[in-house]
Amino acid sequence: MKYTLPKYLFAALLALSLGCSTAKQNTAAFTKERQLPIDRRVDSVLALMTLEEKVGQMNQYNGFWDVTGPAPQGGDAALKYEHLKKGWVGSMLNVKGVKDVRALQKIAVEETRLHIPVIFGFDVIHGYKTISPIPLAEAASWDMEIIERSAQIAAAEAAASGLNWTFAPMVDVSRDARWGRVMEGAGEDPYLNSRIAVARVKGFQGNLGEFNVAACVKHFAGYSFAEAGRDYNTVDISNNTLHNIVLPPFKAASDAGALTFMNSFNELEGIPATGNAYLQRDILKRDWGFKGFVVSDWGSMGEMVTHGYTKDLKEAAEKAANAGSDMDMESHGYVEHLAALVREGKVSEDKINDAARRILSVKFELGLFDDPYKYCNEAREQQTIGKKEFQDGVLDVAKKSIVLLKNERSLLPLKKQGQKITVIGALANDKTSPLGSWRIAAEDGTAVSVLEGLNQYKGNTITYAKGADVAVGKTLFGSETKINTTDKSGFAEAVAAAKNADVVVMVLGEHGLQTGEGRSRAKLDLPGVQQELLEAVYKVNQNIVLVLQNGRPLTIPWAAENVPAIVEGWHLGTQSGNAIAQVLYGDYNPSGKLPMSFPRSIGQVPLYYNHKSTGRPGGDTPTESVFWSHYGDEANSALYPFGHGLSYSKFEYSNLKLSGSSFGKNGNITVSVDVKNNSTVDGKEVVQLYLHDLFASVTRPVKELKAFELAEIKAGQTKTITFTINEKAIEFYTANNKWEAEAGDFKVFVGGSSVTKLEVPFSYTN
Repeated sequence: MKYTLPKYLFAALLALSLGCSTAKQNTAAFTKERQLPIDRRVDSVLALMTLEEKVGQMNQYNGFWDVTGPAPQGGDAALKYEHLKKGWVGSMLNVKGVKDVRALQKIAVEETRLHIPVIFGFDVIHGYKTISPIPLAEAASWDMEIIERSAQIAAAEAAASGLNWTFAPMVDVSRDARWGRVMEGAGEDPYLNSRIAVARVKGFQGNLGEFNVAACVKHFAGYSFAEAGRDYNTVDISNNTLHNIVLPPFKAASDAGALTFMNSFNELEGIPATGNAYLQRDILKRDWGFKGFVVSDWGSMGEMVTHGYTKDLKEAAEKAANAGSDMDMESHGYVEHLAALVREGKVSEDKINDAARRILSVKFELGLFDDPYKYCNEAREQQTIGKKEFQDGVLDVAKKSIVLLKNERSLLPLKKQGQKITVIGALANDKTSPLGSWRIAAEDGTAVSVLEGLNQYKGNTITYAKGADVAVGKTLFGSETKINTTDKSGFAEAVAAAKNADVVVMVLGEHGLQTGEGRSRAKLDLPGVQQELLEAVYKVNQNIVLVLQNGRPLTIPWAAENVPAIVEGWHLGTQSGNAIAQVLYGDYNPSGKLPMSFPRSIGQVPLYYNHKSTGRPGGDTPTESVFWSHYGDEANSALYPFGHGLSYSKFEYSNLKLSGSSFGKNGNITVSVDVKNNSTVDGKEVVQLYLHDLFASVTRPVKELKAFELAEIKAGQTKTITFTINEKAIEFYTANNKWEAEAGDFKVFVGGSSVTKLEVPFSYTN
């Protein structure tokens, strides 16, 4: 039997949180109400709601007027304002700052009939004001503790600014570096993505206190498999790829307690994700038991018309609601048509109740019914934003995200005394680009540049020359980034400055806003004239340290062959320059590993380590026959493979052993390997374990990451690392269309990257 709170008492209890005198007379009843289970409290609210009010909870609007000014008169803004006052807005996005959030929340809880609070969302992707490295860079740390801490910092600043919901993490497995949003995820591997998804959900949500926000796992599902790497393009993947590659990180995030999901722009099996019942109702809500709500991506409901899936917005609203899309982000489809669709019998009111119940439950989980102004404390906002411990935190994340790709002739670390160092590249002196994409609350010019970071070290003589601009004109978040393809007027100064330097540090790559949503690239080389600049400097001084700043893997075969030291410095956020300088000077020994393969050529893309063998395997050993899977003009292998990353330490692997040659149902075997730090420098190594299922009901990848450990190993020390392989490690989505472990033969590989050849066999019997 459902618990129904009397209407007069419910209104009084809601008013209590506003400090109204009527409510203060019901303190005892309010206390009792708060002790009830959330589902019963939700039912008591639903019992009071009209159909239009329930649909209103399913409606999300973008911030539509300056709340410090007069109420809007006429037009779309005025309509939205009236909807807010009627209780027909369940959520708003892109409203930030305690002052504005409080003003809008006040309308929702003081001027509407039922006083239901609004949830405020924002794209807090890798920081709010204090910016961490882009998510792809953080993934290169392979350090779950610091990734969770990064999300905690972002959540704390966002929550202090009035927000209670972030549209993150993105957990799309990304195999195609042309796709601009690879910067927003954790790379090409489903296992690493899954581990990081859990860390980010925990970091954002914590215990849902005043410094936490609800996570939103996106994009459900298949968005990153857009054909040709072109954002918003068609997706056509097999059910095998969907279940074995795409879905595992989403399942892990759901199991970790993520409160919300976001569906995606793409179609799957010819059905747009927003209207896809198989994804939203069958897999997410039924099979996985997800209790939160699903929000559409911006305008994706209306885009089902453009897809050619529905004839108009009304039909799109019908398809989306029936498919399980609970909240409409800025298509206006639900608020305009859903009540009528229910009355016409095209959408059942049970589905509306289910969606409204899910949304209200999240608001209860966040504590907004108990205190709608929980996130509206101006003193806390001032005390929290940008505080020193957050700056220290993102610096730590940034250092651990850097990957040393190459280091010949011991060019790194740099000496701290007596060297003449020339720094070249517009990005070296840029204080905005290192913030990266998707940092919409951050202020331009707030990043520490590489040049500033290097200048913290006083023992060397540092000279700077720009060489050439990367971007031309003012780069705006919402517009295309124009790249300098012609202006080489600064080359001569740069070459002259490099001639007599002991070391040249060249900072090249992509502008921070050349990656992200809508920023796909057909070429992955150094943009504009930067490759020419690199080669011009190399002609006069070969002692080059190339520092890359980029949001995706790049094709840099010339640099890989000629430049002695290459550092993957990504877009590292607010403390970017300090982190890079500390790595270059050896105050931090790099430990990052690539979460995505770097291709040799654009023609190899999409490129990923966990590919299938095919009937005519494509290795890199030339044969006399032409009839095997290969290119006539390029190797098959990555330039820098998944999991690759060097250190100032030197690690050696040996003595790979298993505790047995086989195991059966409910059993396991232990894997051990010795890792020696054969150097004079203490360091960290990401020890990686991969499996190969040799024969199965469906073909399996040549290698799959199944475990890893970030091990600290002192100079000269040998450490034995152990892993356990059980049934869960060998499970996959089989020909039986379910997750299960199949009997068979396997190989286990352990090493410092995905190309390790240290292996031993074992078998599983069930």
